Amino acid sequence: MPVRKLKNFLDEKNVKYTTISHSKAFTAQQVAHSAHISGKDMVKTVMILIDGKMAMAVLPASRHVDFQLLKEAVGIKNITLASEMDFKNLFPECDVGTMPPFGNLYDMEVYVDMSLAEDHEIAFNAGSHTELIQMAWEDFERLVSPVVIRFAMEESVV
Repeated sequence: MPVRKLKNFLDEKNVKYTTISHSKAFTAQQVAHSAHISGKDMVKTVMILIDGKMAMAVLPASRHVDFQLLKEAVGIKNITLASEMDFKNLFPECDVGTMPPFGNLYDMEVYVDMSLAEDHEIAFNAGSHTELIQMAWEDFERLVSPVVIRFAMEESVV
């Protein structure tokens, strides 16, 4: 079942969404493959610390955070990847690493890579390793009011 807090929020706002069950997967790319969703439409949430304050960097599963681009776009020098210990207690209803990209529900800033704004729909973890929520980008943007900037780079193929 998706995170109750998120589901209640979406229902209260009369947002149309789909819940997708999939086999257990742990990386965003594995989840996209398991759920038969394009890696560019599957969103991953990366927890970051901006001057010591927790925030979310949201980007396509097929990309990675370029911290230099993020620092330049935000205009802050001290941005680091948060450790699991830094954030695991902030999302008690979520399996570790499956927090949905709704920082507004957790009193944190959300930064979204501008490539997601080109999508009609996005899909993201719904608090477990076996369930996604898929919804319109337009609804996500309206509800979360993220800072939309460029900070993601294509994954390198070795």
